[in-house]
Order: sequence, then C-alpha cells, then structure tokens
Amino acid sequence: MNAKTVGLAGVLLAFLASPAGAQTLTDENALTIVTPFYEALNRPEGKDVVKLIEQATSSDWMTCGGNDTCIPREKFIGGFKSRGDALPNLKWEIKEVLVAGDRIIVRGEASGTPSGTFLGIPASGKSFKIMSIDIHTIEAGKIKRSYHVEDWAGAMRQLSGSP
Repeated sequence: MNAKTVGLAGVLLAFLASPAGAQTLTDENALTIVTPFYEALNRPEGKDVVKLIEQATSSDWMTCGGNDTCIPREKFIGGFKSRGDALPNLKWEIKEVLVAGDRIIVRGEASGTPSGTFLGIPASGKSFKIMSIDIHTIEAGKIKRSYHVEDWAGAMRQLSGSP
C-alpha cells in the first residue's frame, strides 16, 4: 500500500465520520435548505404553510424552544395556524446565515402587528420587531432539529408601550 492510498483512505474515513453525515454544507445550499421554512413563517396567510415546512424539514423534525422543550413537526404545524391568524402581517426576515459542520445558524428578525390579543396583550395597532437566533441541524438535506430563541419579552414591551 502506498502513501497516496493510505492518505485517500484517511480522508474517506474522516469524511464518513464527520458530524455532517458525509454532507458538506455551503452558504448557498444552507440558504436553499432554510428558505422554505422562513417563507412559511413570513406572512403565513394564504400560503401552503404545511407544504413549505414539510419541504424544509424531515418527517421526524423537532423544534426546541428550550434545551428540553421540544415539539414534533405535526404539533408545530397544528399550532401555527392560530399564530398566523393573530399576526396576519408577520414578517420573518433572514438577516445572516452561518454554517458550522451540519448546522445552519440563522440570525433573523420578526415583526408584525397583532390583529387580536397576542402574548396576553390586546391589539392596539402597535407593532413589534424582535431578533431571533435559530440553530438548525441538517441531515440528508433537511432540517432535522431546530433550537430557537426569540425576544418575545421585547415584543411584549413594544406592544404594551413599556420601556
């Protein structure tokens, strides 16, 4: 066995053992993977939200709002309609995308004007704009798990007029 063969075998072994499961994410394909997900969140009224979420996520996708607080895709989709009703002009903008191995990190911005009571605050015509951070683990070109943090306390302050 020569050095070239040993070197190629080592590269192949490292590639197959990588956390990305033998997939290499580029900035471009990362954006292609997550865009349908954010499109579903962006002004959901009149869109096929289910189709967009299914396009972006695996059938066993879990979304986690805390380290141990995760829900499956079906439950997320089921609860999303009421959020769309409360925020018919919801806009979720991707501000920055970073790739780290099999993970896509998205810094986003959500904004909207509630049409009814939202986060316990009656509609007043006031809007909110908050930052979000999402960490998506990718497997076979789909989002397998998402951890997310949004500044909902900031939204509540903006909607209630508190400093």
